[in-house]
Amino acid sequence: MKTLLRSSITALCLAMLPLAVSADDQSQAAERLNQLLSRAQTLTGGFSQMTLSANGANLQETTGTLALKRPGKFRWHTDPPLEQLLISDGEKIWLYDPDLEQVTIQQMDQRLSHTPALLLSGDVSKLQESFDIELTDGGSVVDFTLTPREADSMFDSLRVSFNDGLINDMQMSDPAGQRTNILFHNVQLNAPLDDAQFSFEVPDGVDVISE
Repeated sequence: MKTLLRSSITALCLAMLPLAVSADDQSQAAERLNQLLSRAQTLTGGFSQMTLSANGANLQETTGTLALKRPGKFRWHTDPPLEQLLISDGEKIWLYDPDLEQVTIQQMDQRLSHTPALLLSGDVSKLQESFDIELTDGGSVVDFTLTPREADSMFDSLRVSFNDGLINDMQMSDPAGQRTNILFHNVQLNAPLDDAQFSFEVPDGVDVISE
């Protein structure tokens, strides 16, 4: 789990926790978020990420590219000098670190609160089962603050922002207080994507860790 956090799908700027929200507001927020996310059967783009410690110190800045395809497939590549490749075929996750010559293989946890990338590529019909959701509608900019219902979630709070219907950024804080901000750019929806890019062949000489 700690290794996955180091990859590009983790921590972000601490979002304000929502106040009590009525069941109707929860349902409306979940439906709106579902509609926005479901528009993208595939998604490609680039990202820049900043990770902060609990006291606000800048721990790491990275850039990279991503490709997502429903249901559950994603490819997240972080550029050198901290290069990593995170891939899922919907059943397994591979985390490849070329500098360490190591790949970690895990079974995919289908719970949205355990794999944040599934918010963009998974079954979003289950959003309200997994989160308390607050919606802030600013016209062209729409923000959703998600608080996991499960105590063992990999994050405490997640904010997802859309601009003109396209995902713009994600902000997340984890249980250790580490915070991450991911800004997306050049986002394209529903371009054809080959399933081959969502599988991984382990290079010769690379250590394999199965979890």
